[in-house]
Parts: sequence; C-alpha cells; structure tokens
Amino acid sequence: MKRFLPLIVLLLAAAFVASTLFPRKAKSEFDLDGFSRLPVLVNGRIKPLDTVARTTLLTTQGRQRVVTPEGKTITPAEWLLNVCFTPAAADNIRSFEIVHPDVLALVNLTPEDGDGKKRFSFSQLAPSIAELERQARLADSVDEKERNKFQKALLGLYFNLITYQKLQYSLMLPDSPDFLTELTRFQTNLGKAVEAAKARAADQPYDAEILKTIATARHRFETMAQQGSLLAIPPLDAKNPTAWRKTGQSLMDTFETGELDPAAFSYAGLSYTWRTNQPKEFNNIVRLYRAQLAKSFSPQLTKSDVESRFNAAEPFYISTYLYVLVFLLGVFSWLRWPDTLGKTAFYLLLLAWLLTTSGIITRMWLESRPPVTNLYSSALGVGWVVVTLCLVLEAIYKNAIGSVAAGMLGLATLIIAHHLALSSGDTMEMMRAVLDSNFWLGTHVVTITIGYGATFLAGMLAIIYIFRGLLTRSLDKPTSDALSRMVYGIVCFATLFSLVGTILGGIWADQSWGRFWGWDPKENGALIIVLWNAILLHCRWGGLVKTRGIMALAVGGNIVTAWSWFGVNMLGVGLHSYGFMDSAFVALIAWVAFNVLIIAAALIPLEKWRSFRTATS
Repeated sequence: MKRFLPLIVLLLAAAFVASTLFPRKAKSEFDLDGFSRLPVLVNGRIKPLDTVARTTLLTTQGRQRVVTPEGKTITPAEWLLNVCFTPAAADNIRSFEIVHPDVLALVNLTPEDGDGKKRFSFSQLAPSIAELERQARLADSVDEKERNKFQKALLGLYFNLITYQKLQYSLMLPDSPDFLTELTRFQTNLGKAVEAAKARAADQPYDAEILKTIATARHRFETMAQQGSLLAIPPLDAKNPTAWRKTGQSLMDTFETGELDPAAFSYAGLSYTWRTNQPKEFNNIVRLYRAQLAKSFSPQLTKSDVESRFNAAEPFYISTYLYVLVFLLGVFSWLRWPDTLGKTAFYLLLLAWLLTTSGIITRMWLESRPPVTNLYSSALGVGWVVVTLCLVLEAIYKNAIGSVAAGMLGLATLIIAHHLALSSGDTMEMMRAVLDSNFWLGTHVVTITIGYGATFLAGMLAIIYIFRGLLTRSLDKPTSDALSRMVYGIVCFATLFSLVGTILGGIWADQSWGRFWGWDPKENGALIIVLWNAILLHCRWGGLVKTRGIMALAVGGNIVTAWSWFGVNMLGVGLHSYGFMDSAFVALIAWVAFNVLIIAAALIPLEKWRSFRTATS
C-alpha cells in the first residue's frame, strides 16, 4: 500500500482540481452563471459582471462569500443582482467591513451590531452618511502621507459606500418601481414630445404635459449617467470595442437618435424579471442578449466567459492548500517513510505548480500582457519562480528539502497576493503609466522577478539549514553538503538574473524617461540585491566564512529582497512609489525582525546545535 500511496494521493488531488474546472450545479432557477458572464467595461478593461461582484466584495467586506440576513449564503453574482435590481434587499446585507473602533463610534455602531465579524449593512450606515461625508472631506484634505489610521479607515469606508451606490445606478434607477415600464413609456412619449416641441416652436397648440414628462425623464437619466459606474452598454460600432457607455448615457443618447439601445432594454427586462421572480423569462433575456453580443463581440464574450470560469475555479486559492500539504509531507518525510512521503510531496508540488502555471498563463491571455504587471502579479511570479527551482532541486537531490522550501515560499507568496487583492480589488487592473511603456517591461520586470524569487529561495534553504541544525539531529553531513550546494547554486542563479534584470531596467528607464540610472529607490534596491549576492559569492570563493556564515548571509538576502520588492513602494518618493500601506509596513517589519532572529540563531556556537557533531561550520 505504501508503494502506491504517492500515486493514489496524486490522483485524488488531481480529481479534485479537475472538478473545479466545471460549473457547479445550479442552486437557483435563475441563470446566475449566464448573467455573471455578461461583459462590461470598467476601469479601461472589459470584464464579466462576476469579476465586478467579486472585486467589489473583496474591497468592501474582505471576502467574496455573501450571507443574507436570513443566514443564506449567496453567490457574488446574486449579490450584484440584488444591488442593481432590488437595492432595498441588498441594503440589508452586511457587506461593509469596519474594523477601526473610532469609525464604528462615528456611525453609532458596535461590533455586536454586525455579523460577529465586524461587517455591517448599508441600512445600518445610511443614517450616518452625511457625517461620514463631512469627516471624509476633512480627512481627504490631509496629505496622504500624514493621515492617521482613523482617517485612512474612514476614507476607505466612504469610498466603499460610494462604490456601492454607483453600482445601484449602473443598470437601472434604484428608485424606479418598474424600470422596464418606465423605459417603455419614455420611448412611446418621445415621439409625441418631438411633435409637441415642433408645435411649440411654431407657436401652435402643444401638449405641455408630454414635454414636462420627457424633461423629468431626461433629468433622471442624466442622474443615472452621472452616478453609475459600469459601462454596460456595448458600442454600436463593433470596430471600436472599447467605446462602451454607461446605461444612463445610452438613455441620454436616445434624445439624439430617437431609439433606445436594445442593451438598455435587456437590462431593464432583467431587472423586471428578477424583481417579479420570473426565472424562465430572466433566463431567456440572458440567452438572447448573449446571442446578440456574440454577433459583434465574440472575442470579448469569450474572454469574459473564461475569466468568469477562472474566478470560480480559484486556482491560486486551491494551490495554497496543496502547498500546505507539500510542506507537511516534506517535514514528516524527514522523520518517517522518507521515500514514500517525499515522493508524495513531490507529486503534489508538481500538481500545484501546474495549477499556478495555468492560472498565470490564463491571466496573461486575459490581459494580453506579460506575467508581471503589478504587485499582485509579482507575488505570483516570485512564487512561481521559487516553486520551479524547487522542483529542479527536488528532482536532483530527492531529499524533500526542495518540497519543504517550495511549500513555505509558495504558500507565503500566495498569502501576500491574497492580501494585495484585498486592497486593489481587480488584480488585472489597467497598468500604471510607468509600467505600460514598451518591450523592456516584458524583459526587465520578468527577469528581475526571477532574481527576487531565486534570492528568496536561497534564504529559505538557509533557514532550513539553521533550523534543522539547531533544533534537530537531522542535519547530517550529506544533508549539510546538499544544502550548501543548493544555496550556492541558487545564489549564482539569483546573481545572474538580478544583474541582468537591473541592466535591463536601466535600458527601460533610458527608453521611458531619458536616463539610464537616476538613483531612484527602486533602482537602488535592485542594485543592493546584486551587491548582496555578489558579497555572498565573494565570501564563499575567498573562504572568508564557512557554511554557517554563508547561510547567515543568505538569510540576510531575504531582508534585502523584501526591501526592494515592497519597501521602496512605501517611501513616497521616486517613480516606483505606489503608496504607503499600513498592513504591508507591519508585515515587512515583522519579516525583517524574523530574519534578524534567524541570523542571530545561526551565530549560536556549534556546541549548542543539536546536530553540531555532524554539521559543518
């Protein structure tokens, strides 16, 4: 049985991963999946409504799962349907996370008023919106670098409330009891209004009531155009696929064209059938609207469908569980069943690598961009590099060290990516102008990311060496020698890619900003990584330190790389500064402190190490 255990575990894990690629059985008579795959244009990118719902929920409540006041769990798409078509129901769902106690006091709420996890509904916050707006204006007048935690939390909540209200105006007017009937009457009255206007201009008798009705409709549609956020109406000219319009704007255009846009009518029909609980008619409208889109916007619809399926499959989320299993199996293999558990860990690591690779490739296809375009994708990229190198190490040494290192760093980078997603929402956002430049983006950024990942891996292997030597008796001479060779090889690899990546960055800077080097903090950080790795290699080649010293220097590389990766973004200076993040700053300081402690542990005399008799110094 032990012999077949790795294969059995792999097949079970692969079957579970494969099951996520297929749509789950519908729990509703409404075609929620079809609705969630409808494309809209938001922040310069065409995306499915499913992504709109998920990213909004991530930023407003810190998770994608939605629970109604009755305790029922609904999908993000169903939440969005409620927000857009039945706002009264959506207002009672606890969709806003409030953590800061002073913000809670400002809105006259306590944690007990929430869902037990500090989430509150729009209805609970509505009475305090005027005061929130006043306080938000005061906080916004303070320089971003000088705002305290209360002001940042307050502005975050106010922004989330504005985002929520803009969604309510995106597909229909939230105060309309029957938006479909309202549009139908408007279209009927529009022709009469034109005749009345002509009669008035000719100083003839005219229907003043019709003109008043149309003027009221115009004002309502103008409000909808101003307040809505989603560009849900596709362009009339398929040759211009980015000229999408807000629903309100398309209704305003009716005064020029004389005809309502069919897409606006489709969303009005969806609102009516959703409100009146007519799933058959709802599904029919979704089907017909999608068929109409497919005639002119088939590529965009295909990408929207794939992105929605990608969201539901959650490849990176599933990979986190696989990395935990890989880490545990690798560690236990050092204690018992080394061949069986080590092989099982390797197989699961390979599966996790395939899953993250497919996820990164899918993101590249959806964005039509290189793999690394922002901090979120850089976390994915660093993790992918680490796991790839660990697969090579494990294939060569077969001692589970590569699996354990991959499990730790793969998990860590995905956790970092998850927290970055909480702050950014859409992780496939349009690229910053500083990045969206030329060919050198795809060379410099990718190459330097490989250097980051390799340097982190060398540091993690060094941590494994120190922990095993200090706390266990498992650091025998073969293991010590293997770890020493691993760290040396990875540092050589990291030095090469860090150096080349830094040079390519200079070429990119010259092409984009007219200078090869400007001592920007990000440039300095990249150079420090190269110098640190070069110092480590010099110490090894010159015999200045022995194995323990090399390991301590490799752990120091973790600090240097984390500074270049995240620290420079928090300085508020330079072309690469993307804003200070309180949570990231705390995490960065904690990471630095942890590695300093590891370095201090490495300096403990060998006679204090449990494996000192077999460890080399």
